[in-house]
Amino acid sequence: MKFRLLTYNIHKGIGGADRRYRLKRIIEVLEHCQPDIALLQEVDDGVPRSRLDRQVELLADAVELPHHVFQRNVQLKHGGYGNAILSRFPISDLQHIDLTIRFKKRRRALVAHCQIHRGSHTRSIVVANVHLGLSGIERQIQLRRLLNSPTITRAHKNTPIAIGGDYNDVWGMLGKGILQPAGFTSVGGNIRTFPAALPLRPLDRIYYRNLMQTRHAFASRTRVARQASDHLPLVVDMEIPKL
Repeated sequence: MKFRLLTYNIHKGIGGADRRYRLKRIIEVLEHCQPDIALLQEVDDGVPRSRLDRQVELLADAVELPHHVFQRNVQLKHGGYGNAILSRFPISDLQHIDLTIRFKKRRRALVAHCQIHRGSHTRSIVVANVHLGLSGIERQIQLRRLLNSPTITRAHKNTPIAIGGDYNDVWGMLGKGILQPAGFTSVGGNIRTFPAALPLRPLDRIYYRNLMQTRHAFASRTRVARQASDHLPLVVDMEIPKL
């Protein structure tokens, strides 16, 4: 049972180099990558800088990923922004897990089950979308809080789990120190995704555990992808073996 998972900090649809709002470029990037499940960060909702667009709905409709959920984490004077999951498959058991550290920007994890259908087979996987903080200690606390949440700890031992997003983790210390000891495997090593125009840092990552295999992982480096956001999308083809 194969599917394509993507994580992408879309930077509100504002180009990393020209600073222009062009949501069509994000749509073009997603159309090129063809994900079955997309974990998006910095998604605007009703904000003047992005023409008051409800971006999650526009993106979901444009790339034909009919199931979508949005999590507003940062409230602005008008509108706000946060995380979103777009999926070709039904989404259930939605959870908003608070990762906010006192005196820091509000952060939450958006966690859900996706029911993957392939032919006559259906498998449930847990996906978590995160945008972690800027300090090392903050990120460690946030990730441990997520891993200790009931959604993760009570998941069946055969239920695949994928945690993707903008980790802000330049050196991969979270993987070595927290995720790998918890049984998670990194996708694609240190694939560089930031800054998009000349990627030097692997800020965007996906980790997984329980009955999943990675077939191919890459950062999309098309001309449009280098212009659409300040991050590149990280894409992985995954397979769940039949039980």
